[in-house]
Amino acid sequence: MEIETVYADLPKLETERLILRKVTMNDAEDMFAYGSDEEVARYVTWDKHNTIEDTRSFIDFVLGKYENKQLAPWAIESKETGRMIGTIDFVSWQPRHNSAEIGYVIARDQWGKGITTEAASELIKFGFEHMELVRIQARCFIENIGSARVMEKVGMSFEGVNRKAAFIKGKHRDLKIYAILKEDFAYLQKKHMEEAV
Repeated sequence: MEIETVYADLPKLETERLILRKVTMNDAEDMFAYGSDEEVARYVTWDKHNTIEDTRSFIDFVLGKYENKQLAPWAIESKETGRMIGTIDFVSWQPRHNSAEIGYVIARDQWGKGITTEAASELIKFGFEHMELVRIQARCFIENIGSARVMEKVGMSFEGVNRKAAFIKGKHRDLKIYAILKEDFAYLQKKHMEEAV
């Protein structure tokens, strides 16, 4: 499968509480609200946004990705408030290996509510059902307990620590790696359906 097949027109996805959709310039203020938060930026690869212009530049970059049918994020929109509260995406995709990696960021006032788990579950489902994936992984800094918990909740298994795997913000960082396989996902779906009966 070619990346352009999916990213020619990023599909809108929906969950109980969320809409996953394209980022637009109208999201700039919402994105700046969490992008400028030191605590949020602490756990991601990018530097915090110092001005709204930083945010607009990033959105311009994302819009260019949509235009060129490349990997790009979904905005996470809260149905309750209509606000954009984060992003989630496949940060890498290797179609030849049927493998991809997800990444996400969420506003601090949304932490601990299961929002990221809900968004990640939907993206994993999309990956296995529409992108011919057999493996989806995610990585986080050792100290990012919240992100590790999300990975566990969506059914990913801890596979180990990649030592000094990435040079981020001036130092080499150890990354915990989690993954879920298509057969794991199918088993969890079946189990969930049986429990719902």
